[in-house]
Amino acid sequence: MPKPTHSALTRRERQIMDILYRRGRATAGEVMEELSGDPNYSTVRTQLRVLEEKGHVHHEEQGLRYVYAPAVPRSSARKSALRHLVDTFFDGSAEGAVAAILGGEGAKLSDEQLDRIADLVKQSKAGKAARSTPAGRAGQAGRVGQAGKAGEE
Repeated sequence: MPKPTHSALTRRERQIMDILYRRGRATAGEVMEELSGDPNYSTVRTQLRVLEEKGHVHHEEQGLRYVYAPAVPRSSARKSALRHLVDTFFDGSAEGAVAAILGGEGAKLSDEQLDRIADLVKQSKAGKAARSTPAGRAGQAGRVGQAGKAGEE
């Protein structure tokens, strides 16, 4: 399966990907039915072909129909899109992105949400500390090797 090269998706491509992630798989006609507006069937087929060329979807033939499905798990696509957003708008600074969220939309976060974010930061620090010890590095190397064999993220 080709690994997607990160290229920014258009609004319509994101809508198509959302449909495919929600449904799991769909024909061009099924995608077209769920899209807003009045999209043309051949335009939807072209957009699916472009998404396939970019490595975001793949298809299988079922009789005369092509059935499309996401080529990568949603979590992988989410990480790639987030990395692209941070690189593009925050010069690669995760700190800058978090500061922007907490400074603007962060004012709307509940205490429970802020507590969960704080817990994630603590977990990240703890994981980083564990990986920096010789035993942690050995365990990390084993996990990377296993993930590579299994073809996971």
